[in-house]
Amino acid sequence: MKSNNTTARKHVRRTALIAGVVAAVALPLGLTASAQASAPAPAKVSAVAPRSVSGTPGQAMTRVADFYGAYIDAKGDYEDPDGTLATVLRNHYLTPDFARRLAAWEEENGVDGVLRAQNVPARWTVTDNGAVGNGHEVIVTLTFGSGGTTQKIKLFVLLERYDHIVDISTASSS
Repeated sequence: MKSNNTTARKHVRRTALIAGVVAAVALPLGLTASAQASAPAPAKVSAVAPRSVSGTPGQAMTRVADFYGAYIDAKGDYEDPDGTLATVLRNHYLTPDFARRLAAWEEENGVDGVLRAQNVPARWTVTDNGAVGNGHEVIVTLTFGSGGTTQKIKLFVLLERYDHIVDISTASSS
């Protein structure tokens, strides 16, 4: 009787394994076919490759891109801007000394010191500008507006060697 139970269990396990493999192969194919069948045909085929964003922990350019992306998202939600998140991001990315200097600059100029503007940019790019003294400089180009009416602001963001922002300026530190 014992050998029949073992044989039956082996048969059940084998059947379950085969069913699992079939499901693993067939399910994605079925979902793809079903999604393709229900999706409208694209109006125009593009030869442009998909976009990607990558980064490396500890890399100055990645750190500045992360900060500006999150900061702009927090400030740019016109329905419900998240001032608390913007403050937390400043506390995390800026040195305390620079945060105090930036707050004084904002008080004097009446605009957001991180963006150097009252509103939020429509686009931004981040470009490595290399080592400067004991730090690293990254260029952030903010584009405000759209269509034919755009304005660009180029900011030079200086990071200390421990990857905290120590200055944001409209002129290079190098």
